[in-house]
Amino acid sequence: MARSIVVVDYGMGNLRSVSKAIEHVCAAGDQVMVTDDPQRIADADRIVFPGQGAARDCMAALSDHHLNRAILDTARDKPFLGICMGLQVLMEFSEENDGTPLLGLFPGQVRRFPDTSDANGNRLKVPHMGWSEVEQTREHALWEGIDDNARFYFVHSYFVDPTDSTLTVGATDYAARFTAALARGNLFAVQFHPEKSADAGLRLLRNFVEWQA
Repeated sequence: MARSIVVVDYGMGNLRSVSKAIEHVCAAGDQVMVTDDPQRIADADRIVFPGQGAARDCMAALSDHHLNRAILDTARDKPFLGICMGLQVLMEFSEENDGTPLLGLFPGQVRRFPDTSDANGNRLKVPHMGWSEVEQTREHALWEGIDDNARFYFVHSYFVDPTDSTLTVGATDYAARFTAALARGNLFAVQFHPEKSADAGLRLLRNFVEWQA
C-alpha cells in the first residue's frame, strides 16, 4: 500500500537532502512531498520534521508558517520523525538566544555544551561537528538492522536534556553524555542527521518509512 510522507518546510531545514534520502529508501508508489501546508501535513501518513539554525529563529519561522498546531497534532498521532532542530523544538525551553520557549511537547530543556577538554587535555570544539557513536540505550523498531554504537553525523552546539530519562533511546558522549535520540509512542526524534549518515542513516530512514507505529 502506497504511503504519503511529508517533509515539513518552514524555511530552516536541509530539505532537499532529507527528501532525496527518503525517496531513496521508499517503495515504488510512495509519495514524498515537501510542504508548509498544514492541511497536507495533517493528511499525510508520515511526517518528517527537519530543522537547523537558532532556536528563536526556528520558533519564529514555525509561527510565520502557521505550523505550531500541525506539528503538535501530528507528533501525537502519526509516525513522526524529528531531525536535529526538529528534535530540540519539541522540548519546553532552550538556553539559546538568552532563553527561548519551545513547543513543549516533552518536559525538559535544551542546553549548550559545556566548555571542557578531552582525556588528553585538548579543548573540545563547539559546535560538535562530525561522526560520533550512538549507543542504543533501549530497543526500538527504528534501530533494526543498525549496529549498536554505529556512527552518525552531528552538527550542533546544543543538546536536549529531557526530564523523563525513559524517553532516551540513544545516547552519545561529547563534552557530556547527551540524548542523541528519544522516542515515545508514534514519535522518534534524533539529534544527528540520518540523511548525512551513510548506510546507518539510510537504514534508519527506511525503518521509519516501514514503521508500524
